[in-house]
Amino acid sequence: MKRDWNAMAQGILDAVGGPENVSGMTHCATRLRLNLKDDAACDDAAVKEVEGVVNTLNKAGQYQVLIGTEVPKLYEKFEPLVKGSGVEISAATKDEGESIVSQIFSAISGIFAPLLPAMAGSGILRGFVILAAQLGIIAEGTGTYTILYTLAMSVFYFLPVLLGFSAGKRFGASPYLSALLGACLLYPDFIALMGDAGNGAMTDFFGIPVVLMSYNSTVIPAILSVWVYSFLYKWLDEHVSEMLKLVVLPAISLIVMVPLTMLVIGPLGVYAGEGIAFVVNWLIERSSLLAGVLVGGGWSVLVSMGIHWAVNPIMINNIAQNGFDYICPFTFACNFAVIGCAFGVFLKARDQKLKSFAMTGVVSIALSAIIEPTLFGMLVKNKKVWLAQIIGGAVGGAFLGIMKVVTTAFTFGSVTTFPAFVSSDPMNFAWAMAGMLISAVVAGVLAFIFTGKEDQLA
Repeated sequence: MKRDWNAMAQGILDAVGGPENVSGMTHCATRLRLNLKDDAACDDAAVKEVEGVVNTLNKAGQYQVLIGTEVPKLYEKFEPLVKGSGVEISAATKDEGESIVSQIFSAISGIFAPLLPAMAGSGILRGFVILAAQLGIIAEGTGTYTILYTLAMSVFYFLPVLLGFSAGKRFGASPYLSALLGACLLYPDFIALMGDAGNGAMTDFFGIPVVLMSYNSTVIPAILSVWVYSFLYKWLDEHVSEMLKLVVLPAISLIVMVPLTMLVIGPLGVYAGEGIAFVVNWLIERSSLLAGVLVGGGWSVLVSMGIHWAVNPIMINNIAQNGFDYICPFTFACNFAVIGCAFGVFLKARDQKLKSFAMTGVVSIALSAIIEPTLFGMLVKNKKVWLAQIIGGAVGGAFLGIMKVVTTAFTFGSVTTFPAFVSSDPMNFAWAMAGMLISAVVAGVLAFIFTGKEDQLA
């Protein structure tokens, strides 16, 4: 069904209190995320009545409107309605009452959301290339293999550049200068200073010692550098005259920020990223079963609160640095538990609307990996069925943890993203399929038991 995005954007804006009540806005893969000045001025019931709105949530300091994968189309129409009203909106604007944790979640969501399609698509390509090489279709080292592998891996290699651009937009700095900060870290002559020593090699800058690091595929250095740069950029933008701004602002920005990033911010970011990933992976290695239970069972809870974005950078960092990740398979367990629940409800319920909604969830999650419509439209409203999903995800996650299943790409759990399980271990894919089946069957059986024949779609 074709949607009237203009009418939808206007309807939501009117219901949240108009442009004068919006202090900040962004979107993730499925949600329009708004910072409201006065929550009391927002008519939540009216927002839910707008055609195309699946559900709403007020969490992590944001008013979140669940739309689905087409949310960028809504955002495209929504943004000019707010900015065109004369209200100054910055992507970095935040509510003064918003907690530090909420600000971090909001920033992560705003930075990574635009990059997810590129990373997910590249991840699937990588799986197909690995599979083709294993089957002998393409020989490693050939021109064909190298070109295809370049397609799959470039998004990760140049991640500091892409994150720099996205972070610049999020923090209110020039996205192009921000991207250039990331590009400077990948310049071949700078990388060559490390020689064969690798991370930790030393050089100097006007006599000041510089710890050299490999910044390709890193996450934290670019984001941290652009966050610091945003303060300098805003100060320069305010104090440099318009006549000199074209030349002076970028020159000072680069003269200050590039050495500062190479001297201090970059190494700290690399060590911080490696430290976080080490701790998480150490916990998984110590008790992969417990990790599978907690992540596989609890992922839908994080999604329901909109704070699952905080974990994504860890998975992306693992893939970029190590070529594999243990956490991502647990999110697959969650998604397939949701599929199982929806199918169990479909088999048990008599209400045609509920049956239709449940089967739509089965198909859409299997193809797109987006669980929010089913989560908010059915599971949140029926706590027993949601419990069935949590148990199914926990059991499947425990199995995946025990078998040390990994993905070789950061992606979302669906049938179309199964190539992410193709790895050098031929059994990894088989164990992954078994884990998905366990999640779906356990959740489906429990959902069938917990669903009443007379249950209806609320």
